[in-house]
Amino acid sequence: MALLEYALVGGILYGVFFSLVGIGLNLVFGVMRMINLAHGQFIMLGGFGAYLLSSHLGLNPVFGIPLAVAGGIVIGWPLYYAVVPRLQRSNDPEMLSFILFFGIAQVIEAVTLLVFGADQHSLPDSALGSGNIGVLGQDFPDSWWVAVAVSVLCIGGLYLYLSSTRLGFATRAIMADRDEARTTGIDVDRVAAIAFVIGLSLAGIAGVFVPYMVGSVSPSIGGGLTTTSFAIIIIGSLGNPLGTVVGGLVFGIGTMLMQTYYASWSNLVPYALLLVIVLIRPSGLLGKAVRSA
Repeated sequence: MALLEYALVGGILYGVFFSLVGIGLNLVFGVMRMINLAHGQFIMLGGFGAYLLSSHLGLNPVFGIPLAVAGGIVIGWPLYYAVVPRLQRSNDPEMLSFILFFGIAQVIEAVTLLVFGADQHSLPDSALGSGNIGVLGQDFPDSWWVAVAVSVLCIGGLYLYLSSTRLGFATRAIMADRDEARTTGIDVDRVAAIAFVIGLSLAGIAGVFVPYMVGSVSPSIGGGLTTTSFAIIIIGSLGNPLGTVVGGLVFGIGTMLMQTYYASWSNLVPYALLLVIVLIRPSGLLGKAVRSA
């Protein structure tokens, strides 16, 4: 029973964090109808930003959060206007976006490899607290709780943005029907650029805590994070950012159960869950919220 309680509580914590990992990718897809294959690499950059702050400047890794937001703005805003409008005017924007963002992912990974090398880098546990917090008799490190708290704040902030602000209403209108939103006078490119910046910023923030939740950060980690994020948003609902929370929880609990009882099979969890969900409910667990293409 203790093992089951550990797996369930740990799975919820893990799942909430991975909801943050995937939610930026789902937001970008919902607004732009494009898959950002460099999503995991932007998460990885957030992890290395926290590593630099901690190891070279002696700062708490939490200061990587405003750095991630700044990075999302500095990188995301010009990147959107440089490539996305041109992609949208092409004959096959989805396929071209796959190629483009795959190339961006490879460039980011190659540059990071040159700068930091291929080694894995970790952060000191004491930076986010050296103790443990117990639930149902099961102890989890303080760093996990900090990561989960930040994840909840970010996801809650995104929910309020989408449900309570004019830009959020405009974003939802674009997600529902881009052409119709344009005819109502919405500046589609401006709103979509803001959503793109938010998506990259959320990815960077998640990256700050990847060394604690995953164990380390390395240049090669981006591809796996993109794959996991994609599986999570498919499980929840592709194009519905908040459906990512459901997908994250399913992924987290499933992963922790497998790590607890069948550790050698745990890496198959996202792919197995993805196959099962697609076969049973192709539109995802919250598929009703997704518009047709």
